[in-house]
Amino acid sequence: MAHFRLPPGLVWVAVRQHSVEEIWYFLTGVGRVWRQPPAGEPLVDAVGPGTVLTIPTGWAFQFQADASSDLRFLCCTSPPWPGADEAEAVAQGGL
Repeated sequence: MAHFRLPPGLVWVAVRQHSVEEIWYFLTGVGRVWRQPPAGEPLVDAVGPGTVLTIPTGWAFQFQADASSDLRFLCCTSPPWPGADEAEAVAQGGL
């Protein structure tokens, strides 16, 4: 499990993970999350306190904090995070 904090107005790099699935639970702030399955249409979700999202294995994703506050969330990874080579940057995100 990990705790993420993205400062106001920032956008995380778009990535895809090879072997893990994640569950995100948003604690504070508001923002958006872009997710795209390997062979499908992208999804963009508004997130805030209490929102829960999953990042299935192989999906690309990116997240953005609103300009007004930090975006904070808990992330549970299954199986356990294997290391730095797990995530690869994707050419283009959706935010």
